[in-house]
Amino acid sequence: MDNGSAETKGAMNTALTRSLIELEQHVARDGWDQGPRLFALADTAALIKAEPRLAAALAPETVEMAGLAPLRTYTSIEQEGFPGGRALDEALSGIGWPETVDGAALVVERVMLPPDAEADLPAESDGVNVDAWAAAHPQRQEVRIAVGVLRDGSRDCALRLRSRDTDDEVLSGPGLVPNLEDALAQTLQD
Repeated sequence: MDNGSAETKGAMNTALTRSLIELEQHVARDGWDQGPRLFALADTAALIKAEPRLAAALAPETVEMAGLAPLRTYTSIEQEGFPGGRALDEALSGIGWPETVDGAALVVERVMLPPDAEADLPAESDGVNVDAWAAAHPQRQEVRIAVGVLRDGSRDCALRLRSRDTDDEVLSGPGLVPNLEDALAQTLQD
């Protein structure tokens, strides 16, 4: 990869990271115990150029940043009715995006266990409800995860622990939930 490509992709990752942190904070205002929420990600400058009347609906600082544009920003557009009573993996497998969508983001709440606890995870053949087992585990951490992918292959996550429920405690980084990233990336494939 040449340096120009690396710099471009790095800038997109920064924009994606910012978008996911802002998206997680937006969802956090509605509290915990929410169902999954799916969002299209659109380049804000391109969105304003295509639909100038939307500029008034966007936060002034977003429009200002998009107009100055060394900083790329993404506007999140929630897809109402997701997952529509279906399992998350089934719902994602039925999603496809038009070319005008630059990426997708998903916000879900999950129970995470430390790696050493996963060694004790019962097998499905044991007849134990694994979700209930994990939810009752004393080392469990409830988390809200905002995962995002772009058409260029960029991926990132923002994660909030319920036990550290403040905006300044939101963690971010790619690869935190690779299976979820892969499933979301599949929605962008033609």
